[in-house]
Amino acid sequence: MGIGAFTSKETILTCPKCNKIYKSQELKKLIPDGCNFGYDVLVHIGKAIFLKYGNEKEIQIELKNKNITISVSEITYLAKKFIVYLAMTHKESSPEIKKVICSQGGYILHVDAMCEGDSPHLMTALDEISNLVLGNVKIPTEKAEKIIPFFKEIKNTFGEPVAVVSDMGKGISNAIKTVFNGIPDYICHFHFLRDLGKDLFGKENDIIRNRLKYYGTQGLLKKKALQLKKVIDKYPNLLNTSINNLEEGIMEEWTLEYTPVVTVYTLIQWALAGKKEGNGYGFPFDRPYLSFYQRLQEIYEKCKLLQKKYLRGNPNDNKPFVKVCHILENTVNDETIKIASIQMQEKMIVYDKLREALRIAEPEENNGLNDDGNEENIKEIKQRVKKFRKWFVENKYSNKNLEYKKMLEQIDKYWEKLFADPITVETPHGKTTIQPQRTNNILERFFRNIRYGYRKKSGNNTMSKTLKAMLADTPLVKNLKNEKYLKIILNGKATLEERFAEIDAKIVRQEMNKSQDDFEKIPLKVKKIIKRPELPNTFLELFEKPINF
Repeated sequence: MGIGAFTSKETILTCPKCNKIYKSQELKKLIPDGCNFGYDVLVHIGKAIFLKYGNEKEIQIELKNKNITISVSEITYLAKKFIVYLAMTHKESSPEIKKVICSQGGYILHVDAMCEGDSPHLMTALDEISNLVLGNVKIPTEKAEKIIPFFKEIKNTFGEPVAVVSDMGKGISNAIKTVFNGIPDYICHFHFLRDLGKDLFGKENDIIRNRLKYYGTQGLLKKKALQLKKVIDKYPNLLNTSINNLEEGIMEEWTLEYTPVVTVYTLIQWALAGKKEGNGYGFPFDRPYLSFYQRLQEIYEKCKLLQKKYLRGNPNDNKPFVKVCHILENTVNDETIKIASIQMQEKMIVYDKLREALRIAEPEENNGLNDDGNEENIKEIKQRVKKFRKWFVENKYSNKNLEYKKMLEQIDKYWEKLFADPITVETPHGKTTIQPQRTNNILERFFRNIRYGYRKKSGNNTMSKTLKAMLADTPLVKNLKNEKYLKIILNGKATLEERFAEIDAKIVRQEMNKSQDDFEKIPLKVKKIIKRPELPNTFLELFEKPINF
């Protein structure tokens, strides 16, 4: 990168006695054998894409300014090559990483997978204590037989963990039993509550969402708000004056004619804001559809009353109230939504009591996925959940419906896995106590950052294609931000470029080819033809035609 393109002349020597070939060591340190781009270009591209989430076109322009001409496809290729080099240095450094893990008293294994659409599952194993990614794998499904080999590799490389934390996936749970049998196995409180809530009132939430979609309420309100805003914009000071008057509890005479317009516009925006209400946890902790529906009920009732109050004695002024009531009438009077709303709110009271008992993702908190739960004595949390269970049983909730019954069954089923006592471990400095985190959010946040970075880079919301193309070991780039890890993998070298130069380029090419074959790629010709809806008939007709020899 210092000089751009150059031509090298290499003298290759052969020993006449043993026929051993000696190549230039100086050139080998600069460029992988058989390649046209140096290690510094490779590392620059890798860091630009995976740490800064730059896109290929931007990197191409940046390198052009450094006298390096390179195609976008070559940048994509070198980015993948960077991951292969990093994965190989990680594998070679595993014994040293294991020493660090042993010095801290062991490791707490967090496992989770990221998947979107029809993409493969990218599973990552991370140590909670050192915050290092230990390994990764891409698997077609989260079935135990697909996960077990990955867990065995982690165990063989780093030894047995002192504890395992995971979500409630059946495949992961069975794989843990097979490979880490006897190791304390805890489930994430956040995942536990999330799954519990989805089972408890997910049905009602779906009903409300689908009925709102059926009536197209959101779209109609947005359209009406746009119409009202055009009227408001004709009078530059109208909106600010009306809002100020609202806050001060007064009305100015010149605004009276258009006060209904401003009122309805503001109420519509208030109702639409209900869909964004929440603390960043997602459903079932946040309930945007219910909140939206409740706000629709509220503005409907208020507009029905307001349409009979004439500020200037002119009924025509109140047309906005009449029209918004007309938009909302079918929605708020829909018996199906009403019943679902009542049932959901009843279940939410019970559910939120459990959230408060577990002291995680509480209703008044707004930490979103950064919430690892309040740092409290796990025995106190256990005691509160025990009180909740007693209250639940005494009020005979499990007799009311199947959802409550299943809730109690889930609490009992995962009781032992929910409460992790502190673990005492031996270290070179003596005994120390480790308290496993109550959530798997350490990985949830990690995957969220990956999604954010790739969406920022591509401008595309879907991760399906990215996950298909991504090499399994891509998450290892997270470790590069850890100075201890960087020191370990450099193994005495000053830079990644120097360290990568020690790796056999032939093995890297083999790994690159292997990574391409991990998942079946549909040939371009096949991709095109399977888009035809009449394809089966086409084949049938083909087979029925006479064969010409």
